[in-house]
Amino acid sequence: MKFLVIWELDLGLLKNDLIKAVAGMPQYASKIKSQGKLVERYHMVGRHGGAWIYEVSSNEELERLLAVSPVYNFSRYKVYPLAEMDTPADIIQGGA
Repeated sequence: MKFLVIWELDLGLLKNDLIKAVAGMPQYASKIKSQGKLVERYHMVGRHGGAWIYEVSSNEELERLLAVSPVYNFSRYKVYPLAEMDTPADIIQGGA
C-alpha cells in the first residue's frame, strides 16, 4: 500500500523542541528509507514541511511510522492513499 503524506509544521509551536525535531528528520528518513518504508520525500517549495511517499503493509503501520516521526506533535498531516494507474488498454484487457 502506498500513501502520499503531506505534512506541514505548525509555526505557532516554533520553540527549541520544534527545532530539535526538524533536525532529527533526515536521520528518521534515512532509517525508514533503508527499511523500504519510505519511497521518496520532497520539500514543498514555499512551505515548512514536505510530501513523502510511504510504502507500508497496512494503515496501522503508516500510523505507527507517522507517530514516531520527530515532528509528529508539531505538524498537520494530509494522507492520501495511492493506487497504480492502469493504461486504458490494461483496463480493457482486464475486463474482457
